[in-house]
Amino acid sequence: MKDASHDIKAEFWDAMEDVSECMLGIKGDSLIPMTPKILDDGKDGKIWFVTAEGTGLHMSIKGGAREARMVVSERREGIWADVEGTLAAENDAQVLDEIWSSMMGAWFEDGKQDPDVRLMSFTPRTAEATITDDNPVRFFYEIAKAKMTETKPDLGGWSGKITF
Repeated sequence: MKDASHDIKAEFWDAMEDVSECMLGIKGDSLIPMTPKILDDGKDGKIWFVTAEGTGLHMSIKGGAREARMVVSERREGIWADVEGTLAAENDAQVLDEIWSSMMGAWFEDGKQDPDVRLMSFTPRTAEATITDDNPVRFFYEIAKAKMTETKPDLGGWSGKITF
């Protein structure tokens, strides 16, 4: 495990930059699969999402920001997290330009200009997270060593609570 002097928030944002999917929802409701997008190493403190007008998630925040939850489980990036924060509807054409992808365009008939395109931001407040070194060789070595020595594997990561 890493010592307490490293910047776990920076590691969180770094891992989140390449996360391709997560589960997102209003706290207490069902979670749905979404694609998170991070700008500038998370310096704005937000995780961005594109959705469509009329979806349940977007309808629930039209009247204002709501308490929300995001769950990430991505071995490739070495991050597992249950994150609580605030989900809000946004209207920022510059952000939309920065995060837009051709994959998003497949969901909208008129691409980024489709009148149903909606932007949302999730601002994390706290997270229970595990962030590990992304090294599959080390992972399998540690598992094998643990089995042979009857000890716990050291996956070279960090686990705990993050407050943003």
